[in-house]
Amino acid sequence: MEHITLLIGIVIITALVFDFTNGFHDTANAMATTISTGALKPKTAVAMSAVLNLVGAFLSVEVAKTISGGILDETAGIRPEVIFAGLVGAIVWNLLTWLAGLPSSSSHALFGGLIGASVASSGWGSINGDAVVMKVLIPAVCAPVVAGIAAMLATRLTYRIGRNADPAATAKGYRAGQIASAGLVSLAHGTNDAQKTMGVITLALIAGNVVAPDSDPPLWVIVSAGMAIALGTFIGGWRIIRTMGKGITDIQPPQGFAAQTGAATVILASSHLGFSLSTTQVCSGSVMGAGVGRKGGVVRWSTAGRMSAAWALTLPAAGLVAAAAALLADQGDLGVTAVAVLALAACTAIWIASRRKPVDHTNVNEAEAHGTAAEPGVITTAIAAVIPPPPGLTAAATVDADPAQASA
Repeated sequence: MEHITLLIGIVIITALVFDFTNGFHDTANAMATTISTGALKPKTAVAMSAVLNLVGAFLSVEVAKTISGGILDETAGIRPEVIFAGLVGAIVWNLLTWLAGLPSSSSHALFGGLIGASVASSGWGSINGDAVVMKVLIPAVCAPVVAGIAAMLATRLTYRIGRNADPAATAKGYRAGQIASAGLVSLAHGTNDAQKTMGVITLALIAGNVVAPDSDPPLWVIVSAGMAIALGTFIGGWRIIRTMGKGITDIQPPQGFAAQTGAATVILASSHLGFSLSTTQVCSGSVMGAGVGRKGGVVRWSTAGRMSAAWALTLPAAGLVAAAAALLADQGDLGVTAVAVLALAACTAIWIASRRKPVDHTNVNEAEAHGTAAEPGVITTAIAAVIPPPPGLTAAATVDADPAQASA
């Protein structure tokens, strides 16, 4: 029991580390367009988002229950070692895509990690296939499409209503609307993504016989998960903010307002229904929809294509890393220690690589001047083999000069 208690403690700490990476990985979801249009200063934006993420963590537990008692079969012998391995796979993938500046799904990294580790350790019978299809895969396909269409229609309606208004006079109002809608997205993010870590910790407590099956997350789990994701949000995932704010399309205040409002609506509705969707995919879909919705708007489809490729790779890639970690962790205490050491080494190497060309609040809006959304990294290079990366500065300037080349 002493060993299990220690192992559960390691799992809880690892889950909170994942929650932290989820926070800075997904800050762009709420604040990228607000920062890119200048509605809020970067540090102010991430601070506001952090507070509202924390508040959102207390509003619902439906998504947490989907994780703790839906995707994995609690009766199939899911052990803390398996959950630990799944979290390692999710964390490594989150950091790799952050290094590449790609807004991939933290949620799908977590699902892929848990599924891969469970299958490697206990076989396919440990997975509730119906729950994965109904509450993960279907929302993954539908949510960004629905959010994109909603944002496109809202953008066109916004420009139609204000077609005779003075743009300078209405810009201030739209920026205020952006701030309000960005706050709503942050709140919605807390109701969805913070709960995923709550669900994982609760699953670990159930696996260790600390709480009964089908239990709601204890209060201390809710508080710690909310604090971890809020702190990660405050740190700010500046590389991904740059990509989403400047790399997909050139967002104007009316588009930013429409995109964020549509995204918040979809996320809040899914949280109410217990759908553990990817807030990253929803918000990215909304940004693309807003780009299409503005006449003459530029959508950089090569960047969007690389993002889509990253989305498709997330579940299997995180799953493969987690499966390898699970096979090693199954060897006992030495295996668990080896997984922890290797994960720490990988995270350290990624952080060192990120220091070669730092992105922070002082240069987050400089993507246009540099002609790229992020420094090419390991994942960017791999994805470029399938979908070529965006052109350099000269080509980008040409596209911007002729929106018809890159816009619907």
